[in-house]
Amino acid sequence: MPTDSPFAVALVSGGLDSMVAAARAKEDGYRLLALSIDYNQRHQVELAAAHRIAGMLGAERHVVLTLDLSAFGGSALTADIAVPKGGVGADIPITYVPARNTIFLSLALGWAEAAGARDLYIGVNALDYSGYPDCRAEFITAFEEMAALATKAGVEGDRFVVHTPLQHLSKADIVREAARLGLDAGLSWSCYDPALGNRHCGLCDSCRLRAKGFAEAGLPDPTVYAAVP
Repeated sequence: MPTDSPFAVALVSGGLDSMVAAARAKEDGYRLLALSIDYNQRHQVELAAAHRIAGMLGAERHVVLTLDLSAFGGSALTADIAVPKGGVGADIPITYVPARNTIFLSLALGWAEAAGARDLYIGVNALDYSGYPDCRAEFITAFEEMAALATKAGVEGDRFVVHTPLQHLSKADIVREAARLGLDAGLSWSCYDPALGNRHCGLCDSCRLRAKGFAEAGLPDPTVYAAVP
């Protein structure tokens, strides 16, 4: 890729969605800056996956920023609260981390402005997901407006764009997109509550959605599950 190509900051959690979104940034012609957040989540497995993905995608820099959200709690991912295993429900689940995407995008915005980038990529989608409010298109639009008001670049008319290439895709569509991009989905990690041997538990909402996506896409699922989703 030409060295004069623009940079984009992509949030890379280690999951399948963020991997595909970051790969789309590369496909769109951007030089990749990968940002992962160590927020003292229940496990470090997904951060190891983020490191693999950033390397596979040829990120020019991968920053793992430590921000201990367990100091706030309020989520099964940041406090001593059991991860639900009964299936995806209609309500916002306890795995929702308060304001997580707002916090993470704000950090990505800060890096983007410092690096001269005006494009951010995040793997949110509003179809096959767990009901998180910060995955909706309305949130992304509002964040772009906030960025225009809150940054030197924005005030000077150099606006930021938050790219959400998966926004309206089902999980099956995302699996197909990973295959189209030639990505090894086995590098990614989705499980909220890993089983012994660093296996996906198979029963949390994220595992169920992941397995459903591969099944509906009709593509082999490389994931090792401790229990059948």
